[in-house]
Amino acid sequence: MPASSPWLAAILAALAAIGPFSIDTYLPAFPAIAASLGATPIEVQQTLTAYMATFAFMVLWHGALADHFGRRRVILGSMALFVLASLVCALAPSIEWLWTGRVLQGLCGGAGMVVGRAVIRDLYDGAQAQRLMARVTMIFAIAPAIAPIIGGLLLAIAGWRAVFVFLALFAGGLTYLTWRYLPETLPAAARHPLHPVSLGRAYTKVLGSGAFLLVAGAVAFNFNGFFLYVLSAPAFLIGHLGLGPQQFGWMFVPTVLGMVCGSALSGRMAGRWQHGRTITTGFAIMGGAAVLNVLIGALVTPGLPWSVLPVAIYTIGMALVMPSLTLIALDRFPARRGLASSCQSFLQVSVNAVTAGVLAPLLWSSPLTLAAGMAGFMSLGLLCFLSWQRRVEA
Repeated sequence: MPASSPWLAAILAALAAIGPFSIDTYLPAFPAIAASLGATPIEVQQTLTAYMATFAFMVLWHGALADHFGRRRVILGSMALFVLASLVCALAPSIEWLWTGRVLQGLCGGAGMVVGRAVIRDLYDGAQAQRLMARVTMIFAIAPAIAPIIGGLLLAIAGWRAVFVFLALFAGGLTYLTWRYLPETLPAAARHPLHPVSLGRAYTKVLGSGAFLLVAGAVAFNFNGFFLYVLSAPAFLIGHLGLGPQQFGWMFVPTVLGMVCGSALSGRMAGRWQHGRTITTGFAIMGGAAVLNVLIGALVTPGLPWSVLPVAIYTIGMALVMPSLTLIALDRFPARRGLASSCQSFLQVSVNAVTAGVLAPLLWSSPLTLAAGMAGFMSLGLLCFLSWQRRVEA
């Protein structure tokens, strides 16, 4: 496939979508899993934590492996393992086996996201890179909308195990598409050894960079302002809004439309706006949405559509700033883009895992506490960006 092919963005987006599909598709099935395996709601929730924790650990290494073996080999191996892990989940006879399958999924589920960003930066610079990153984000944004809908339908038709069979088939299809169409973008001469000393120095350089950590932190905190609602979807939609397992689209469709709009605006403004203007505009949108969300949570009875509208607006700003912040982070280390992408993903997913295992259960008790959580994450993201900006201007 030529590097300029429009299908490249679709394949990279689908590879990155394995992550949200692994989370969102089975969320409507939590009560059914608990009943089937004789597990408590907390034990079922920990299947999500098991996935997120191992996902966070392994994304730290996908980029280094891709810098050594090449982009294609790492993606192919990871997708093949994901097929096996999904089948373990589908056949799990107990909650412990489901934990095991989710751990295996977490170990390989982040390769497409990490390596895909490096592929984009291998191929393009400047505005072209931002446009492709925005296009990937726009396509990728569809995943959180359709995943819970697909999960709810599969649950109603064939039970919760069918969700993991679907994930196995999805990963199998991506394995074929990668093998057949995805080009290798890292020439052999540009690859790096896996020597422990050189790797240690590279990781120390990236993770010891204050500017990198601030930009990566802004991405992570911004995303978690929305991800908090993804993790809390059963409590928010079923518990507070009174919806059913097949009605998760009431939140996910508007929020994904917001991400699509934000990503499209980012791509359109690439080369016209400087990164600073794009990011500032995005934070203004997120800040307005967060304030509106807190006011609705404090003053209005939970209901549709007003309880989900601020979340959708928030995702517009989040998607607008994400391509610019990501490129700023990767451009700090042009010779080790794969490793830098891994470190960025590790920071983001580590925050995700803490949110999944600790913060979401503490905040999903009411719409107001969820709104406060979104505002808190957005404020941390803004603080990181402003701190980075002061470093650059100093």
